[in-house]
Amino acid sequence: MKYVVILGDGMADYPVEELQGKTPLEVAAKPNMDLLAQKGEVGLVKTIPDGMTAGSDTANLSVMGYAPEKYYSGRSPLEAASIGVALNPEDVTYRCNFVTLSDTEHYEDATMLDYSAGEISTEEARELIEALSGYFQIPDVEFYAGVSYRHCLVLRHADTGTQLTPPHDISLKPIAGHLPQNGNSDLLYRIMKESRSLLEDHPVNKKRIAEGKNPANSVWFWGEGRKPALPLFKTMHGLNAAVISAVDLIKGIAKCAEMQSIDVPGATGNVDTNFAGKAQAAVDALKNSADFVYVHMEAPDECGHRHEVDHKILAIEKIDSDVVGKIIKELQGEDYSMLILPDHPTPLCTRTHAADPVPYILYRSNADCASGVQSYTEKEAEKTGVFVSSGPELLKKFLQEL
Repeated sequence: MKYVVILGDGMADYPVEELQGKTPLEVAAKPNMDLLAQKGEVGLVKTIPDGMTAGSDTANLSVMGYAPEKYYSGRSPLEAASIGVALNPEDVTYRCNFVTLSDTEHYEDATMLDYSAGEISTEEARELIEALSGYFQIPDVEFYAGVSYRHCLVLRHADTGTQLTPPHDISLKPIAGHLPQNGNSDLLYRIMKESRSLLEDHPVNKKRIAEGKNPANSVWFWGEGRKPALPLFKTMHGLNAAVISAVDLIKGIAKCAEMQSIDVPGATGNVDTNFAGKAQAAVDALKNSADFVYVHMEAPDECGHRHEVDHKILAIEKIDSDVVGKIIKELQGEDYSMLILPDHPTPLCTRTHAADPVPYILYRSNADCASGVQSYTEKEAEKTGVFVSSGPELLKKFLQEL
């Protein structure tokens, strides 16, 4: 038996006013998911433990079988692992976003115009990270370049305890009241504030402004954490596992759990990603050495953060046609199980994550059944009355370990 997880990050939603009170899952044309919903098990799963923040870090750990309340040590250390940053147990890491702030005299009076600095390119961002590294010659403070707007700051031999706000939580809102507090806040705030003066005159940003793009005119820190320690996926489940994703967070989880991380040309983490390429990579892995493949698509989440209604619908439709449909076709005649779900909702109306249980489909090619469900939506999943209390429990059910 081969196992495939199709993870549409942030795919679930609340009723949307522009869609006459329907969700993107209810509006999107997704015949493949709907067919699997009719023939498999449909229900709701709680991926975010009580008392924990709804995030792609905690939620994807949960779906991969790692109880966040036991294994979560912060988001940024997972991303640091992905880009090869060597961490000691006493080091502290932070996600370093490039963001676009409004032009104000005082930093603290600015508004968060864009948490991703216009999806700045990796090449442009690398130049800016090099500029920051050259400017901030502070002992035990290190910048590391990642992908697009997502980068890493490491403080060697530091304490934790800083209160920070993810920038996507305050899109189009004043940053006052959301600046670093406690812990390492003085240092972090100093770097954030001084970065604005350095970055606003950088040639990369002057060129972006001339092209009508949002400048990366500040850094923003969040996701504090220490080096993670995850049990190996193969040790836990006896399966050779592979992960396909465009984002460092998911690649970092794979690296820490010694799951193969497969890079796909054209994979961007957005609606323009190479959906079909990810599907082909999954099929190739399954036909070679992998028993389990986790295909992660970031696009619905990014669209939710930016309130891009049409793009979120398009992302769901592309996942259905280019990923689910392609994998079903390629695996025809073979025994496989497919699990389809979001990690968490990213409602368009709030532009950030929610902790609500999410709808899932669990389909087995050798055990078609009549679920009574006609389509894959939040409401249809709730109607079944099937509820799984955690991501690890759902994974055990999926892998038939219960």
